[in-house]
Formats: sequence, C-alpha cells, structure tokens
Amino acid sequence: MAATALVVQNTPAGGPGRWERWLEEGGLTLDVVHGYAGEPLPERLRPRYQALVVLGGGFLPDDDARAPWLARTRELAAEAVDRGLPVFGICLGGQLLAQVAGGSVRGEHGRPEFGSVELTLRQEAADDPLFAGLPARPHAIENHVDAITALPPGATWLASTEGCPYQAFRLGESAWGVQFHPEAEAERISRWDTGRLARHGVDRDGLHRAALATDAAAAAVWREVALRFAGRAAAAAA
Repeated sequence: MAATALVVQNTPAGGPGRWERWLEEGGLTLDVVHGYAGEPLPERLRPRYQALVVLGGGFLPDDDARAPWLARTRELAAEAVDRGLPVFGICLGGQLLAQVAGGSVRGEHGRPEFGSVELTLRQEAADDPLFAGLPARPHAIENHVDAITALPPGATWLASTEGCPYQAFRLGESAWGVQFHPEAEAERISRWDTGRLARHGVDRDGLHRAALATDAAAAAVWREVALRFAGRAAAAAA
C-alpha cells in the first residue's frame, strides 16, 4: 500500500527542500499544506495519512497568535505519537514535537547556530532506526535562536552540538525531532536575511562558502535518513 505523509510548511521559504525528492524516492507521497498561507489542516491524520512531517519556521511551538495553524499541528502531532505513526519534526517541528510530549522549549535560549554545523551523535544513535550507522560527526544546516531546554520523559537523546545539546531525539519507536535542517542544501543560505544574520554577528557569504564545502557529504547522510523514514511510513501503511 502506498504511504502518504502530511507535511506542514510554516513559512514561504521553509519548504521540504531536497527531502521532497528523497522521501518520494523512498516511496512516500507528500501532501504539503501551507499553514502560513491559510490552507486548512485536516482534523485528524488517519485514515488518509500514514506519516507526519512538520517543517521549520521562525515561531515558538505555541505561538498561536502569529501562527494560528500551530494549534492544529500540535493536535496532529499528538495523534501521531499516540497512534505510533512515523513523525519527523524539523527545527520548529522538532521543538513542537518535544513540547507536545512533555518537554520544554525557550525562545532566544542558548547559543544561536547558523550555517553548516558539526553534530556529535550519541551512543544511543547506534541502535536508532534512522541514525544507526551514520558518521559520528555529520554536518547539517542550522538556523535557530530558540532551543529545546528539556527532552520529553522517556525520549532517546540522539545528537548534540557544543552550542545546543538537544539536536536530535526519538519518542517511542516512530517519532523523531531534530533542531537542524536535513532538508536544506547549502544554496538555501544564499537567500537568508542578511540583516537578521548581522544582528548575530554572522556573515551570510561566509556561511554559504563553508556550507558548500560540506554539502555533498551532508547530503549523503540526510538522504539515507529520509529514505529510512520513508520506509517506516511504508511499513505503517502496510
């Protein structure tokens, strides 16, 4: 049976990127709903969807005043976790998953991270369905000032950086949250807001050049993770 994932997009520039073709390569059909544009989210996932992907955006997970679709997104994430459906939350999406499951998130907390950053996989990643066998220190694109400050009870902590401890985690056997952007290629950095970066003392061109140097290796890693996630969704559909 074909599997379909609901993808919640929270900003115009924050689309599924290269994960779209990788997930489709893995046999997962995507239904991208542009919450920021007022497109309605479904009341529930099943029976139409077998997986949920929540993308990033410049909001906190409960910023309903500026992003009213997040309330329904939280309900769908809770449904997916309760049903054991595959979930992948990216940046804001990862923070939302953590908060829904009992963790905590703080705005403008810790060290902001921008551009290509080296992650450190923890020992727990060796047995993880998505992260097992990956390089110990893969690179990924980061673009955040907010952070998870406590993981949900029972979560498996998978990856960290020096500036932001909770870079990846798993809930149960089917839900993952990450602080970084596995879907983002280095070229996306060239479109980032220079004013926002300058406020944090960061040069966009320098970030772009550094990310280009690590992009090929990073793409190989996060393609594998996308294919594995698509496989989990296919298993859920079956």
